[in-house]
Amino acid sequence: MMNELRYASDLDLYLFGEGRHQMGWEFLGAHFGEFQGELAVHFAAWAPAARSISVIGDFNGWDYSRGYMSPRGDSGVWELVSKQCRPGDIYKFSVETSTGDRVEKADPYALWTEVPPKTGSRVIETLEFDWTDQDWMVNRPAWIGDSPVSIYEVHLGSFMHGRHEQSYICAVDELVAHVKELGFTHVELMPINEHPFGGSWGYQGTSYFAPSSRWGTPLEFAALVDAFHNQSIGVILDWVPGHFATDLHGLFRFDGSALYEHLDEIQGIHPDWGSAIFNFDRKEVRSFLLSSANFWVSKYHIDALRVDAVASMIYLDYSRSTWVPNVYGGRENLGAISLLQEVNTMLPLISKGATTFAEESTAFPQVTQSVDVGGLGFGFKWNMGWMHDTLEYFCYDPIYRKYHHDLITFGLLYAFSENFVLPLSHDEVVHQKGSLYAKMYGDEWQRFAHLRALYAWMWAYPGKKLLFMGSEAGQSYEWNDEVAPDLGSSELQEKLKRLVADLNHFYRDTPQLYLGDHRPDGFSWAIVDDRDSNTFAFSRKVSHLESEVLCVANFSIADRYNYEVPVTSEGTWTEVLNTDSAHYGGSGKGNLGSVKTSVTTRPSDPMGRSVLSVTLPALSVVYFLSP
Repeated sequence: MMNELRYASDLDLYLFGEGRHQMGWEFLGAHFGEFQGELAVHFAAWAPAARSISVIGDFNGWDYSRGYMSPRGDSGVWELVSKQCRPGDIYKFSVETSTGDRVEKADPYALWTEVPPKTGSRVIETLEFDWTDQDWMVNRPAWIGDSPVSIYEVHLGSFMHGRHEQSYICAVDELVAHVKELGFTHVELMPINEHPFGGSWGYQGTSYFAPSSRWGTPLEFAALVDAFHNQSIGVILDWVPGHFATDLHGLFRFDGSALYEHLDEIQGIHPDWGSAIFNFDRKEVRSFLLSSANFWVSKYHIDALRVDAVASMIYLDYSRSTWVPNVYGGRENLGAISLLQEVNTMLPLISKGATTFAEESTAFPQVTQSVDVGGLGFGFKWNMGWMHDTLEYFCYDPIYRKYHHDLITFGLLYAFSENFVLPLSHDEVVHQKGSLYAKMYGDEWQRFAHLRALYAWMWAYPGKKLLFMGSEAGQSYEWNDEVAPDLGSSELQEKLKRLVADLNHFYRDTPQLYLGDHRPDGFSWAIVDDRDSNTFAFSRKVSHLESEVLCVANFSIADRYNYEVPVTSEGTWTEVLNTDSAHYGGSGKGNLGSVKTSVTTRPSDPMGRSVLSVTLPALSVVYFLSP
């Protein structure tokens, strides 16, 4: 049955003007349906400073005099019903500014767009999709913090580069299968909302409700999400509420005034990226962003939003020498903070299990604490400190690592202060930073050994996991959005991929490695101060499970034999993973599958503690499971 079109209700306009409307796309933008017994399209736009505004498009010869819209009181909203327009038609808004000039603008609430570099909006017949992911949505846990979460981060365009088709439909077959084979629990898509410049990777967008037409239609994007869910893979979407592209057809100076952004360039233009910063204090802008967050989760079944560049939002002095303080004289952007708190409160209420991830690079307090206690309310925060310290350590020649021992141990001082994700993301393998493989010390074999050890260390370490595409195969070149990732073209690469898959499956099957991620009682050091040997050991355990997982790392270039690791359980411990296994491209040294506890022979330990006397191959991580 065809939807009955309607004008915006008084309640819609009231909530929108109060900054409390969470479903603005339902009455703003373009909607096809039935009006007074005839097929038509209802258009609505917010442009309070405009003298007049018209819809122009295929259906009226792009003649603004044939598409004048009517204002709705003093709400700033303009409306028109066109009985000539049909799905697939391209349109824009022709805005007459207060100075009498005319500008042509794409629809901020467009659900579909032309393929860039074209800039028009398109009328879509329907967003209703025949979803088949009911089991996933019903069984999705209300909180994934106590679940295994390992994320494969993807730039869709470059992942599909060079394939027979770069499309959402092709990704249904190829990307879903790849993520499934590797065993990741989630995929994270870098921004797929429409953006004019591909080199921005979507982080400078012009649309906040339309998936990019570069790769297909909105319903084809829905099919991709549905396919992931049917393989029990969650979908995280990068969302950028901090700033937007200044392209003339977009949000910038939409009605001739600083509508979505601040008029003051100190507050309204980002000094690093040249993009426009949303005016988080303007109520209609808040409705716009709340609606956008709601839209992706409710209409496209997105499981989580990863909010980009949170630090740039919450600090008024971020990357600035000149800045405007808040009403209390402080550096915090109170409008941005309250908006994020609203988003983080809203999403779990509109969709069970929906959550958010913060890319927040400072020590801002309580990022993942509840809004009720003054926190920002995010589900998770990227642990940038762990990432920087760990990668720095692995860059050093092992001979000198004893002088940088604290880079590995320091992170445990704050590991449980937030709900952390350990991110080895796209940001670390671009802009002349080199690939993860290139960062590792040594020759080719040593670099792969380092990657194997790094990944095994990361998968055992407290926190959820994130790995950028290509890194699973030790890609040698840094990421380029116009080049396909190297997903395995050598024997060592294929064996590294095998390790990543095994790590993911062991992780998913081992609650000790994820149930205690955010509680200190699930972690304990066994070896923390042997800096001369570049050796570390820790255990992961959960109170109601009898067994524990022991992770032992030898980050030196020397094999260690009969190395004593203190343990709390006597008996035979099983070697469950060894990154030096020939199966993964290593030398094949190990512990023949198990080690039985003995009494320490160290003169410095008069207590006679139980230990495992183990073989630790060079540049390796070994997991043991207690009896």
